[in-house]
Amino acid sequence: MYKILKAEELADKIFLMDVEAPRVARHCEPGQFVIVKMDEKGERIPLTICDYDREKGTITIVFQIVGASTLKMAELKAGDSFRDFTGPLGCPSEFVNEDLEALKNKKMLFVAGGVGAAPVYPQVKWLHERGIDADVIVGSKTKNMLILEEEMKAVAGNLYVCTDDGSYGHAGMVTSMVEKLVKEEGKKYDVCVAIGPMIMMKFTCLMTKDLGIPTIVSMNPIMVDGTGMCGACRLHVGDEVKFACVDGPEFDGHLVDFDEAMKRQLMYKTEEGRAMLRLQEGNTHHGGCGNCGGDN
Repeated sequence: MYKILKAEELADKIFLMDVEAPRVARHCEPGQFVIVKMDEKGERIPLTICDYDREKGTITIVFQIVGASTLKMAELKAGDSFRDFTGPLGCPSEFVNEDLEALKNKKMLFVAGGVGAAPVYPQVKWLHERGIDADVIVGSKTKNMLILEEEMKAVAGNLYVCTDDGSYGHAGMVTSMVEKLVKEEGKKYDVCVAIGPMIMMKFTCLMTKDLGIPTIVSMNPIMVDGTGMCGACRLHVGDEVKFACVDGPEFDGHLVDFDEAMKRQLMYKTEEGRAMLRLQEGNTHHGGCGNCGGDN
């Protein structure tokens, strides 16, 4: 059992929890995720790691209520426990393995939309702890939906806050702030990391491609099983078929086929849609192996 040490509501339907998971905390890196399960019969829920403390042996997760399982999960309090808390899973962010001196010469921009602020935070924090300041754009629909502003402010070189309705910070989408920083303020970036809703990542990548800024995205939003067995997170990255959970979750955003991924995301929610995907994709559908019998 994995004890919940803290549980709080960050915004409407968005919750943060600190969980006691020493083994995961010892080995995790920014960009990776965990799978949580409330009880023996509960749904497996993949969640990107928001923060970790190796000394205390804790992992911080942030999630949004999107269905019955996350609604039930939001009812858990400090002192309750998860049945399973599996991780770290997925590949760490690319820069974790880069030469540190070379990394210090890079100008990095992070763009976080909505709950995407949670997986962006540990990456920016990791860089800050190594003397590297990155610019960060955080966007939300309204001021009341904004999360982790103070935490992000403490680790970002420059923090730019956007709200779609103009209730706080810059009025407009995160893409308009990217354009403003580059075209109006003359900032130059070597790489952009964009994490958030699929549609936000798509249009951020269209913008950065036009601006000539290499961009990394996290495809965590399309993961279901988190082990490559369900096939839900199958996507095309350039000419290659990838699975977000085992090959990612981060990929070159300029090569991701977002339209295909978003269409697939909608289809996978229904049994009829899943059956159609099995028919269309054959042996490549189920984790890419076609031999495990998981569709039977």
